[in-house]
Amino acid sequence: MSYIKSIYLFGSLRNPGVPLLAALLREEGYDVFDDWYAAGPRADDHWMEYEKARGHTFAQALDGFAAHHVFNYDRSHLDRCDAGAMLMPCGKSGHLEFGYMVGQGKPAWILLDKEPERFDVMYRFASGVFTASDDLIRAINRSQSA
Repeated sequence: MSYIKSIYLFGSLRNPGVPLLAALLREEGYDVFDDWYAAGPRADDHWMEYEKARGHTFAQALDGFAAHHVFNYDRSHLDRCDAGAMLMPCGKSGHLEFGYMVGQGKPAWILLDKEPERFDVMYRFASGVFTASDDLIRAINRSQSA
């Protein structure tokens, strides 16, 4: 496994735990990409409302300048980062980004906020699934010497 310097933190714009986990990972010396969180908890809602007010369908909105800009911004950091960590709860975008990163052969871990109501075997794609941030950080640190 290659050396991990940068971690893409997947999560929800509505999850207040994102900056807290980012801070813990930074304390360990990692460059953490969580800048997407600055858009705020209603960013996706505002984009949708704006596009609908313009009479656009979802498909048309996805083809617009704003969607292309945000997508390319996030993808550039997905490509740049060495690994990923997904903090639950996390929506569809985070799961798609997680899959993209794993598909590139990069390690990515999941930190659950609670025991899931429904189990999902596809979480086996993750390098590990944890319920405590300390366990997640230990796993990331251990992967450095693997």
